[in-house]
Formats: sequence, C-alpha cells, structure tokens
Amino acid sequence: MTTYGTTHGRGTAAGVVNLIGTVLALILAAHVVFVLFHADSANPLVSWAGHTSRVIGLWFVNLINTGDAAFSALLNFGLAAVFWLFVTGLVAHLLRSVG
Repeated sequence: MTTYGTTHGRGTAAGVVNLIGTVLALILAAHVVFVLFHADSANPLVSWAGHTSRVIGLWFVNLINTGDAAFSALLNFGLAAVFWLFVTGLVAHLLRSVG
C-alpha cells in the first residue's frame, strides 16, 4: 500500500497555488514596467495590465504617494506583488504540510 496519491495531490495543489501567485506578481511587475517606460495606454496589453493590476493590487494601489507617479507605482504595485508571493507561498506550504 502506498501513500503516493495523497502526497502527490497536495504537491500538485501547492504547485498550482504557487503558479497563481507568480502569475499575479508578473502582471503587477509588467504594469510597473509599463508605467516606468511610459507605455502607450491605448495599447490593449498595457490597458489590460493596468486595469488588472488595480484589481489585484488590493489596498496597495494608493497606499504610498511620493509625488512621482512612476515611483509610487513601483512601491505600491511592488508591495502588492510581494504580498501575493508571500501569501500564496504560505498557502502552498500549508497545503504541503497538511496531514
């Protein structure tokens, strides 16, 4: 009798959670890059990244206002990316260690 199925399922679930966190952080990072390089907001990808970042940025979107839009975006969305990586990493760790 083996416990491979149970352990493998938890590892897969943890991997999916980590993947979701990474994708969210990459979207936030892409938005920061677009802001730093003054990308054209009429571009559909830039517009989508900006809108999605404001949604997944939660309360970090307007947390810090430095007077410089690019630096504020770097701090706010950077904090949101770190938050998502931390939270999803914690959830993935819990999923692996349950049972």
